[in-house]
Amino acid sequence: MTKKTKIGLIQLKISKNLDKNVKNTISKIKIASKRGAKIICVPELFLSQYFCQSEKHHNFKLAEKIPSEITKIFSKTAKQFSVILILSLFEKKISGMYHNTTIIIDEQGKIINKYRKMHIPDDPGYYEKFYFTPGDLGFQNTKTKHCNIGSLICWDQWFPEAARITTLKGADIIFYPTAIGWHPKEKKKFGKSQLDSWMTIQRSHSIANGIYVAATNRVGVETKGKAKIEFWGNSFISDPSGKVIGKLGNKKEGVLITEIDLKKVESSRQHWPFLRDRRIDAYKSILKNPKDE
Repeated sequence: MTKKTKIGLIQLKISKNLDKNVKNTISKIKIASKRGAKIICVPELFLSQYFCQSEKHHNFKLAEKIPSEITKIFSKTAKQFSVILILSLFEKKISGMYHNTTIIIDEQGKIINKYRKMHIPDDPGYYEKFYFTPGDLGFQNTKTKHCNIGSLICWDQWFPEAARITTLKGADIIFYPTAIGWHPKEKKKFGKSQLDSWMTIQRSHSIANGIYVAATNRVGVETKGKAKIEFWGNSFISDPSGKVIGKLGNKKEGVLITEIDLKKVESSRQHWPFLRDRRIDAYKSILKNPKDE
């Protein structure tokens, strides 16, 4: 395993056209590869506009089995550019069971792991419980020649338990493919604090676990009927001390390339030994819901 490697985050504006989204993503993977990235992650559900703004049964047509024709295209892409790809897909497990899923494709074009989103939100404009069954594969770590990869998805990023368990599985870096933004009516009053909270919680995972965190988001305004979300971009990478070492803006597509150094993971965990000092004998109550007062 190498001590240093470059990772790439692809920030996208998603169109209504599948072929256009595929071609745009591959073009940016090519750019990331030319700039030295060995591991590249794209945003959550990047093949289509964010359909979870509304509850419509016809959207289930977007789901696909894994592997699929799409995964074959990106397997070919990974092999062509000799990169590891992290892709977020709408997976059809069987009729009536669908997942929000990431796959990891290695440099030979082989799918080497799969993670199904564990925490499923149900908020205004984010009606994911209508579409997705909670993940059944548990939290994952994928060993590669560059580093150990953990891959969680969007709403998972708010849960310290998910980051901690993924770390304990052996991950050096957690990727969070994301689709998050502002409701236009809320942006003026809450926009800055919402974005700050989003970055703060993920940076805190870096600190608490001595791990790199990489979150990649989409940009642009997407409308579904009367619903509308302005996706806020701000894809970023934080190091094991929580320092933001790479970041994109909130308006444009982009390719973010950042070098990570596994020595910082080792050093952080030795100097801030949070993993050593855990009291697992005292944490049983976290497995229970609070009792009525």
